[in-house]
Amino acid sequence: MRLDRSELVGLLPHAGAMCLLDGVLDWDETRIVALATSHRRPDHPLRRDDGLSALCGVEYAGQAVAIHGSLLAGTPNGPPKPGYLAAVRELELAVDRLDETESELVIRAEILHGNETGLLYAFAVESNRDLLLAGRVSVFLPG
Repeated sequence: MRLDRSELVGLLPHAGAMCLLDGVLDWDETRIVALATSHRRPDHPLRRDDGLSALCGVEYAGQAVAIHGSLLAGTPNGPPKPGYLAAVRELELAVDRLDETESELVIRAEILHGNETGLLYAFAVESNRDLLLAGRVSVFLPG
């Protein structure tokens, strides 16, 4: 099921330029595939003088995970269910900067484990099928 940027706004706690994703290409009960082009913007809110660090790809993954959680919770018209990025593990960076990537970013995230208090996702950020970064994120879900 595809979603465009206007549909993402109600699924994320982020607003304006901090909503980094452009859309969702596909999702189901265990995974999400999102799309982004914001990494090329010179006014990117996470960009520094020397460019947009590949570490910022974790934020792209975090936003994809947040959207996935909202979609699973079935709250498209209500406020997003709170969740907090608790940890990043096994992070591997294949590039130094994201802003040097000309093509769009494809962000993939898949639930590895989950319960009522938290979720563990594996994620990858790719461009033209080249892996830019990958790792795992833990999300804490307050009761």
